[in-house]
Amino acid sequence: MRADRLLSILLLLQVHQRMTARELAKRLEVCERTIHRDMEALSATGIPVTAERGSGGGWCLLEAYRTNLTGLNEAEIQTLFLTKPVRLLADLGLRKAADAALIKLLAALPSMSRRDAEQVSQRIHVDATGWHQTEEDISALPILQEAIWKERKLCFAYQRDTNHSVERVVDPLGLVAKGSTWYLAAAVEGEVRTYRVSRVQEARVIDQTCIRPKDFDLAAFWAQSSTHFVANLPRYLVTVRIAPEVLETVHHAGRYARIDTVEAPDAEGWITLRLQFEMEEAACGYLLSFGTQVEIVEPRELREKVIQLAESITAFYAQKSY
Repeated sequence: MRADRLLSILLLLQVHQRMTARELAKRLEVCERTIHRDMEALSATGIPVTAERGSGGGWCLLEAYRTNLTGLNEAEIQTLFLTKPVRLLADLGLRKAADAALIKLLAALPSMSRRDAEQVSQRIHVDATGWHQTEEDISALPILQEAIWKERKLCFAYQRDTNHSVERVVDPLGLVAKGSTWYLAAAVEGEVRTYRVSRVQEARVIDQTCIRPKDFDLAAFWAQSSTHFVANLPRYLVTVRIAPEVLETVHHAGRYARIDTVEAPDAEGWITLRLQFEMEEAACGYLLSFGTQVEIVEPRELREKVIQLAESITAFYAQKSY
């Protein structure tokens, strides 16, 4: 893209101070005529590029502009050189481009600022992957990107479950990475919906212009969609009494069990909690794992189910002889 090439020219002149059209053309893999046109374009926008003739001549930036180009403070430099989500960039096919861009920026910084930039990756590392990472099939991602950038409609089969898929023709609006899981935001039948990329099959771009809703904002849509999703998750409430030594464990249960309310310890030191699960099965399995350190108060049917499960486990092992 021309904008990328113009920026590259500025950065190269910043680093090397002076370069010939031939050197720039070779570096950027274009012809010298293209470089001359680019220089005219830069000059027309007010950027002070000048050509010096004779031995040792070439294109250069005026000294004052070179100083302004690198007027970044320490915090701004740190944000630019913090670890980027490598896996996500690789998914998008942008890993090499991102690395090249950082090298160019690093080379363009003054020596003192360059040292700050080189140190930041050794001081702060950002790992966007989860502990229980699962590999998903995102082979459709390049086609989705193509449709989004070209603003063309998209057709694909969407896998709802193992044995059922539906065909969709959509207006693709953007891609969102939640952790390392990719989602497609697309307009269909008058509303914006979300599709998990790993469930998209047989995707193809249709040569029809994508209709983008007026004033659509991808980040705002995702924030609203995420809030709505969490608010509408199934809720199964359970009241329990727990031994004080397992309270911290419950606090760190994360998505498995969320604490709604905590009461003061009773005379025996036990604590009454109201926990929120997504479904009865999840509550049953989780609470059963604590053995006699957790007592289910309500709902009554869950208490009875745990009793039955405990009795069946006891009976199962009692009949075994080793």
